[in-house]
Amino acid sequence: MTLLETRDLTVRFGGHVAVDAVTCAFKAGELTAIVGPNGAGKTTYFNLISGQIPATAGEVLLAGEPLAGLSVSARARAGIGRAFQLTNLFPNLSVRENLRLVMQQKAGIGFAMFSTASAHRAVLERANEVLETVRLAQKAEFLVKELSHGDQRKLEVAMLIALDPKVYMFDEPTAGMSADEAPVVLDLIRDLKARPDRAILLVEHKMDVIARLADRIIVLHNGALVADGPPAEVIASDVVQEAYMGKALDLV
Repeated sequence: MTLLETRDLTVRFGGHVAVDAVTCAFKAGELTAIVGPNGAGKTTYFNLISGQIPATAGEVLLAGEPLAGLSVSARARAGIGRAFQLTNLFPNLSVRENLRLVMQQKAGIGFAMFSTASAHRAVLERANEVLETVRLAQKAEFLVKELSHGDQRKLEVAMLIALDPKVYMFDEPTAGMSADEAPVVLDLIRDLKARPDRAILLVEHKMDVIARLADRIIVLHNGALVADGPPAEVIASDVVQEAYMGKALDLV
């Protein structure tokens, strides 16, 4: 089932076409890696889908419903979840309090951070479950500013998991992470991929990561969609070989 579509999605900044009439559909149960050289339009494409910038032309549809005119927060409520840019961390609050804010918003019970635990027992229980999932339960009372970069990334993934969107969007989730920290986040994405009713979009430079996770690769070049298919097929395609001068494994 197609969860997300872009149809002729385009954005121009002055005379520059940053995303050029990209038409693509993303299915439930599928992880699609989006690759291309720097400046290819990958993050801009994400920004268009999540509503951070308006499209010049074309449209984005979620489960067949157009999202035109919806804000970032409205798209998040509809089911578009974007890690690392959608979520704002509060550095002077604890890990648990950050997650609880998201849980309370989703549950529709407001932002009473310091209300009694009994009034929000279900929210707190779910928050603790998510913290266990992302291996942060032992740091639940740490202030976010005390966390390592890798642990802050894990918290952002936890907050996205708590929102339970229809479409998960990860923009370079392992950027800046150590070799010890990155596998935890990749394992979390792999677990999410097992859900047959969700779609995952992943912008990533590391082809070893893509090879382990992706069901499909799409390639953007100068804002246009130039390749789309199974990973091995796309990497071996003439258009990718030509675009990257025979260095298909260096799509950075």
